[in-house]
This record gives sequence, structure tokens and C-alpha cells, in this order.
Amino acid sequence: MPRLIVTRGADEGKQYNLNVPLVLIGRDPAARVRLLDTEISRRHAELVETSDGYRLRDLGSANGTFVNGRSVQDVLLRSGDRVQVGQTVLVIVAEGSRKSGASSLAEKINLVTGQVQGSLGGTVVSRLGETEGDKLLTRGGQGEGEWLRRALANLGVMYETATAISNIYELDKLLARLLELVFRSIDADRGCILLDEREVAGDPDPTAFTPRAVYWRGGLHGAPPPGIEAIHVSRTLIEHVLRRKEGVLVSDAKADERFQTAPSIVRSRVREILCVPLRGRDQTVGLLYLDTTRESSAMELLRPAQDSPSFQEDHLKLAMAMAHLAGLAVEENRHYQALIQAERLAAVGTAMASLSHHIKNILQGLQSGSDIVKMAAEDESWDTLKQGWRIVERNQKRIYDLVLDMLSYSKEREPSLELCDLGSVAQEAFQFMSQKAKDLGVAMSFEIGESHGMIMADPEAVHRIILNLLGNALDAVEPESGIVKLTVPAGTDPGKIELTVEDNGPGVPREKMEEIFKPFVSSKGNRGTGLGLPVSRKLAREHGGDLTLETGPEGQTRFRLVIPRTGQDRSEVTMAP
Repeated sequence: MPRLIVTRGADEGKQYNLNVPLVLIGRDPAARVRLLDTEISRRHAELVETSDGYRLRDLGSANGTFVNGRSVQDVLLRSGDRVQVGQTVLVIVAEGSRKSGASSLAEKINLVTGQVQGSLGGTVVSRLGETEGDKLLTRGGQGEGEWLRRALANLGVMYETATAISNIYELDKLLARLLELVFRSIDADRGCILLDEREVAGDPDPTAFTPRAVYWRGGLHGAPPPGIEAIHVSRTLIEHVLRRKEGVLVSDAKADERFQTAPSIVRSRVREILCVPLRGRDQTVGLLYLDTTRESSAMELLRPAQDSPSFQEDHLKLAMAMAHLAGLAVEENRHYQALIQAERLAAVGTAMASLSHHIKNILQGLQSGSDIVKMAAEDESWDTLKQGWRIVERNQKRIYDLVLDMLSYSKEREPSLELCDLGSVAQEAFQFMSQKAKDLGVAMSFEIGESHGMIMADPEAVHRIILNLLGNALDAVEPESGIVKLTVPAGTDPGKIELTVEDNGPGVPREKMEEIFKPFVSSKGNRGTGLGLPVSRKLAREHGGDLTLETGPEGQTRFRLVIPRTGQDRSEVTMAP
């Protein structure tokens, strides 16, 4: 299903599923994609479903609609397109197209089959293994002919840049790595990458650009060498690059009349400057700044004196290409973060929707019990008071269990292992649930093998698992005719111990056997939170074991709990006889 994800603007992180033929975008309360941006019209644009996908149509908005930086009136959207309305940017993500062109393309290609007589013969002039492309790029053409060496030298840097972009997800680490690669190809003394930190890009504003990565040649890991002063980047230069939308190469900064009024250049004794924009798909997200200095004794020790310029036009072109890759990387990183935020918001929404109804029911139960207690106090009726207080206690326990499940599921914990008898833990849980089974008229039994043995486990966690399984089984069976069976069989495997809970309820369809272990999936309606089984499986896996669901020989529902006898990674523990 296609989605629109807000990556910039007041609604950043929100996502909208496109599952209807007509989608209105705007500030109108009836809009399916309703945005809080004050610069968009009430009925700004619409998405119309066609056989090829969704078409975006502007509805005569005051500020226009833009796709990938271009003003549009009617355009077919592709996955990854960036739609800007007002100050809000949305990305369309298509999770699988509705109409594939693979079949039509296949009709144009005929794969001829037949008997090949022998191997490919003398017509093959040369062969290369499939890994040779990577080797050629990473070694920069070393050992090859002059033409190929020159062609691969800069291409190798671009290859490493692309590799860094695809493997590094932390933005600051990525920018630092890109600067390191730039210095391998361009003979600069200092350099930095500045990013536009505004939520929504506007007119060129040098004050909005802040440094996110910096590099000094000769410094340890790119840090400034001793005695080297800070980099002074000219705002005049930044404004020139942003307004002209061009990269610049300055061979003699002090003599360039454009920068005569820039004291930062004079004060820093800058010799050459190379400054290029980090252009993404549709906007400039930052700047790459490089320079060389002169009349600096500390820096002269790091590089030999030279009369010829360090920066050539080829360096400007290479820097522009690498900066474009960096710009794309910054955009993708921001979109990735927006996607994560969207998923988090979606998860929070799902959790709140699933829990709010259940919490409301608990609060209604508490209110009912409180009303009965209040009425009993007025009438001085002890029997009514006890009845109301039982309702209050029952709902208090439901709140306690809910909070405990939420805490258990939301955080990792190390089980507090101790030597315990699983049979005794199971017996205690069985006795705890016996009264509920009796009240329901359910036949509940407990069987334990003679040599089940001891186990290294957290008895409280195991007790919670068994209580949960027994409670679910009692809720699943029919009153008066239900059968629930708790079994701790005799130990047959010296490395693990198991426990099963069976019931003769309606069972679980095979296609939903794993679904029920997902959070907030419940078959109990208002009585369940959908956290019991996920928490139980999580507790079992924290012990190094597992909780699974299977079908018994007569169609019964059977939960199987398996736990290693020595606990997770506790093989050094000596078991008692």
C-alpha cells in the first residue's frame, strides 16, 4: 500500500496510507491528508488513483504545489518523489506497484535454449572474474595501463564514497568519513562540512549553516595539529555559493575583489578556497569547504612549499560530484530518521488504541465497585460493602497485571536465576488458579513426572508464565464442560526441562499460531490486553528457552514451555543431585 510520509514541517513524522481512490491534501478538516501548515490552502491538492499509480493535481492553491523542486499542476507520482506544499515536504513510498511491467518486458526478450556444443571457444578474447570490478575500484587502477589508471583513480574515490553512504547510518560519522575521502584526492590543508539545520529550507541564510564535520591535514584523526588556529569560514563566500547556486574555486583569496570585505579570509591567511554546495535531489542541504593557507609556520611544517596552485578545475569537478553524493546521503538520512519517527508514532498510536479501551473498562469496573461501596456505606450494609470491595480489588489487580506486563515487555532484563524445583513452582500456580477453575466448573488437572529434576531459573518469572497460560486456558474453554491439563513430564533431556498446558477450547487456526504472540493481539475482546503471551514468550527467551503453540493429537490447544536446566549461558553451574 502506498504511503505519504511527512519528512519536514509541522506534521513531521506523520504518515498517511493511500488506500482510497481520491485523497484530499490541505487544511480542511475533511482532508484525508490534513496538515497544520498555515501556508497551504484548505483544499490545496488531491491525489487521484489511476492504473499507473497516483496522480497529484493542484487545486488552484495560493502557494503552488512542487514535486522534486518543480512547480506542477498535474503529474504522475513515483515512489521516492518529494511533494512540497507550503513549508511541508512529503515523500511518497510505494510498497509494491499495482501494475508490473515485467510481463510486457518479458515478451520482448526471447531466451533461446539449445544444446551448446562444448565450451565457448576462441571468440572470447578475455575473461575477468566477477570480483575484479571491486578490486579495480579499490586499488585505484594500480598496476594497470596509464589510461585505465587515470580513469579509475577518481572513480575509486567515488566508489568508496558510495560505499560509505550505504554502510554508515550515523550522520556525523558519515560526514567525517566523506571528509577523509575528500582529503585523499584533494590536496587541501583544512576542510569542513556545514549543514542547513533549519526544519524547512528557505532563502539562502549563511547563519543557518552550522559545522558538522571538520578535518585538518596532518592532525591525528583529522583533529587540528598543535598551534593551528580555528577555521574561519567567510559568510560572504557562503552567501555567494548559495545565491549563485554554484561551486567556486578561488586561487588567490586575498587578491579576489569579491572577498576584499571578508576579514575572515584575510585574518586566516587563506591561500586557496574550494567551496561547493551539497545538493540533494531538490534542494541544497549543506556546503563543503576546503582551503589551503600560507604564511603559517605551523602549517608549512605539514606541507612542502609550492608555487603551483593545489586546487585545479578537476578538483572542483570531483568535489562537486562527491558533494552531490553527500547531499543525497544527508537527505536519505533525514528521510530515514523521519521514517523511524513515523514508525514510532504509529507504534505509540497502536499501543494507545489497544490499551485505552481496556483501561476504560477497568476504570468503569472501579467506578462500579466504588459506587457500590458508597451505597453500602450510606445503607450500613456490610454484605453490599463486601461485594463492592471485591469488585474494586479485582479491578485493582487488573491494573497491576497490566502495568506489570507493560514493564516486562518494554525493557530487557536479566532473570534472577536460582536453583528451584519446576514442579513446585507449577504446583503453586495450579493451586492459585484452582478456585477460578472451580467457579467456572472446569476440570483442571495437574500431572508431574517422577524425575523432572531441578532447574536454574527465575521462579517468579516462571510462575508468571504458568499463571498466564492457565488463565488463558480457563478463558478459552466452555464453563461446565472445559478441561485444562497442566503437565510437567519426566525429564528425558538432560539439558532442558519442559511444561505443557492443554485445553479443549475451540483452538487457534494454524495461520494465527504466531500472530497471537504479537503484542496487542487478543482473542478475549475487552477482557484481554494482548500482552500476556508476548510477555510470557519474552520471559521464556530471557532464560534461553522458548514458548510455542501446537495442536494436540485430538485437536487440543497445547502451549509448550521449554527452559534449559542451567539457564542461559550458565553451563558452568553445577546442578544439585
